Amino acid sequence: MANTFEQDLEVGRYFSIPADEIEEAASRSSGPGGQHVNKSNTRVSLRWNVTRSTVPTPSQRARLLERLRVRLTREGDLIVHAGRMRSRARNRDDARARMVELLCEALLENAERRQTRPSRNSKLRVKKAKSIRGEIKRGRGRVSRDDQ
Repeated sequence: MANTFEQDLEVGRYFSIPADEIEEAASRSSGPGGQHVNKSNTRVSLRWNVTRSTVPTPSQRARLLERLRVRLTREGDLIVHAGRMRSRARNRDDARARMVELLCEALLENAERRQTRPSRNSKLRVKKAKSIRGEIKRGRGRVSRDDQ
């Protein structure tokens, strides 16, 4: 019972996934609900194919494939399941939010690290700590009769 979703999925400031690229399927959930769980399909699974999608740019696609590789199927599908809530609508919203979170996290570019030099005071602190440690170590050793 797979069908497409009715609304586009906004992935932060990066792009919007058209509704016809997202497949939604419902199945039996194992969450709360008593007998309700045994007779209604409230668990929602969303599926989006990263490799066939027309939305991401080539660099975004490469980043998604690299960072989400453990979550993708062989065909390149990203699948998100949600079954914590009792209603299908709330599970659908939960699955969409989790998919957006995963995609935004994967698309986030790491800031380049700028090298900095240690400050003069930090160098002095290191030197002082080393000299104190050296004094402690020099104080160990054999005690001669003159020192007693």
